[in-house]
Amino acid sequence: MKKINITIIAVILFSIYGTGVCGDDMTEVKKKEKQYETATFAGGCFWCMEHPFDKLPGVISTTSGYIGGQKKNPTYKEVSAGGTGHAEAVEIIYDPSEITYEKLLDEFWRNIDPTQKNGQFVDIGRQYRSGIFYHNEAQKKAAELSKKTLSESGRFNKPIVTEIVAASIFYNAEDYHQDYYQKNPIRYKYYRYGSGRDKFLEKTWGDEEASGD
Repeated sequence: MKKINITIIAVILFSIYGTGVCGDDMTEVKKKEKQYETATFAGGCFWCMEHPFDKLPGVISTTSGYIGGQKKNPTYKEVSAGGTGHAEAVEIIYDPSEITYEKLLDEFWRNIDPTQKNGQFVDIGRQYRSGIFYHNEAQKKAAELSKKTLSESGRFNKPIVTEIVAASIFYNAEDYHQDYYQKNPIRYKYYRYGSGRDKFLEKTWGDEEASGD
């Protein structure tokens, strides 16, 4: 009889309180359960690489930072001097149920010069190299296939030199670099145009140009 009463009480309590999560709290739980993924790309000046991805549906956030070097917690001054081994890069958080990694790769290629070694446009040095930093084997395979496809497309008459390497620790850049195109829209547009990036992308892709402008 005692066991039966305990069972009945437990059923009643569960029916009243459930798991202790209801209403708005349940919505939050569902949001947290949603699985986002990370993509990391280097395409020269990171100011110019946040904007194109922010426009894409399914991209949750973009962060400018440094990856691929040896020094812990590098500063912009150290990275830009070229002594840390890092590349300026963007870390992208995206919802794979809304946008594929392949789509992100396509956007990446359409915003860089993949034939330029150790630099991008007017920015010269390893810290401005182009690169795909994969986070798992699926990303590695997709990146290698996309690079092969682009190489065989005939769009470029020089070799594709963009590196594909495993992601290492990503260090966020200083706050004033984040969302630079929003904070300083005039300077951003002037820099993009002056760097030669826009002219190159227009010449290379024409009407197929990606959303960097």
